[in-house]
Amino acid sequence: MQPDWWYKRACIYSLDVETFQDSNGDGIGDFPGLTSRLDYLAGLGITCVWLLPFYPSPNRDNGYDITDYYGVDARLGTLGDFVEFIHAAQERGIRVLIDLVVNHTSDQHPWFQAARSNPDSPYRDYYIWSKEKPADADQGMVFPGVQESTWTYDTEAQLFYFHRFYKYQPDLNISNPAVRAEIMRIMGFWLELGVSGFRVDAAPFLIEMKGTDGQQGDMYEYLGEFDDFLTWRRGDAIMLAEANVPFDKIDQYFGEGHRMTMIFNFLLNQNIFLALARQSAQPIIDCMQATPGIPKSCQWANFLRNHDELDLGRLSEKDRQFVFEQFGPKETMQIYNRGIRRRLPPMLAGDQRRLRLAYSLMWTLPGTPVLRYGEEIGMGDDLSLDQRNSVRTPMQWTDTKNAGFSDAPRDGLVRPVIDAGPYSYANEVNVADQRRDPDSLFNWMERAIRARKECPEFGRGGCAIIDTGHPAVFAHACTWNSRTVVAVHNLADKDCTITLDLSDYNARQLNDLLGDKQYRKLEHNSTTLELEGYGYRWFRLDDHPHSAPSHNQ
Repeated sequence: MQPDWWYKRACIYSLDVETFQDSNGDGIGDFPGLTSRLDYLAGLGITCVWLLPFYPSPNRDNGYDITDYYGVDARLGTLGDFVEFIHAAQERGIRVLIDLVVNHTSDQHPWFQAARSNPDSPYRDYYIWSKEKPADADQGMVFPGVQESTWTYDTEAQLFYFHRFYKYQPDLNISNPAVRAEIMRIMGFWLELGVSGFRVDAAPFLIEMKGTDGQQGDMYEYLGEFDDFLTWRRGDAIMLAEANVPFDKIDQYFGEGHRMTMIFNFLLNQNIFLALARQSAQPIIDCMQATPGIPKSCQWANFLRNHDELDLGRLSEKDRQFVFEQFGPKETMQIYNRGIRRRLPPMLAGDQRRLRLAYSLMWTLPGTPVLRYGEEIGMGDDLSLDQRNSVRTPMQWTDTKNAGFSDAPRDGLVRPVIDAGPYSYANEVNVADQRRDPDSLFNWMERAIRARKECPEFGRGGCAIIDTGHPAVFAHACTWNSRTVVAVHNLADKDCTITLDLSDYNARQLNDLLGDKQYRKLEHNSTTLELEGYGYRWFRLDDHPHSAPSHNQ
């Protein structure tokens, strides 16, 4: 019997509790509100929810500045409300991942307050200090253009402390065994409450040894401690790492299947946008061919947009500027000299054909798809909000007051709803209206998720790229348990005709998985396929006796 590896067949949905559903009219989303929407998520086909930080926090960085790892922000509910949410999710077969943000704390955390006020406090060594400001303090900032330094002077401690992120987020000293033990206690606490794992925030910085005598090479082994702990406490729990690193570093994070379980495929994400901008399949082909093999128990996580900027930092300067020109030409649309702070529909000028093409790619590429809340209805952005908050507006449920998110006065909302322009909740960019429209993005997305769940080959199979002979058309096949599915995508706006050679698969017939029709039998294991501009097809091949070639098992 093969291992379950539930995460390989999951459809993950990312959301922020505070912007999803308000239950008590205070203008802030909360756990009771989220719980009330679980039937919606189950109906959409979601099998796993990833929650952004919901811990007590001054909320200067969307909750990533944490003051208590063992609680729930009072604005969002109580610990009891969280447990009720977990129970309700489990009843619907939905797993829950939560953010593990242990690279840094808030400067208001009791640990840091004790550390800065008393040199003899055991918490002094929870952080990284220096008597002098290091010469490289103006380098390596995560938020260039906004952040001025990675070292800040604390007047009470009379020392400089290190912070890879904002100055109000001092980094924890991971080389301190007491800190590492505390992190395990944090994980153990939430595992006992029923979570299925953690999304590890800023994984490369978590193992960084800045300001200490340790060596980073040794710290990769620390990632193995996470896996050991999860296996001991809950065998099916996973770690999903945010690790935007080159492919030659990836094996250090997967560690032969004994470190991180999943990693977001940032390089593929960036090359998808380059391919969309160029209307060429080559960036995707090049990236997939460069993708290293990973352990069988591990998995890539694929996404189009997340709660941060679209980071293009690993593209060449020329390619990055080209993507900027196509999808974020104005300075107000760009951020940190590397990214775009827009949601996908405005980037694609609201073109539904192109939007569905992009999501079809995400659902079919090897790995596990991650959908950001509101993507299923094509939500837009609010560029008047600062930095990354432009893509963090409240969920749009209806065309009524505040998009059905909250009964609070408009000026009392945690963040403004989008109430003007083509992405306004009153302009059919809401769940209720799109449910009634059989041709809506929402109903298309529901069908695509259902089809994706019926094709475990995409998540678990080996993948092979199929030559289409056309520069704009990307085709690939995924095979698992001797069954094969094929996806074909035309990234250009012009119609085309291609010949799909499936001789490697001994295929006799194609079944269209999205079109609900059976294609004619293949002649000599190939077929001529007509694709409209931005067109796509998903096919299942008939049964065949052998598996397909694969560059990445």
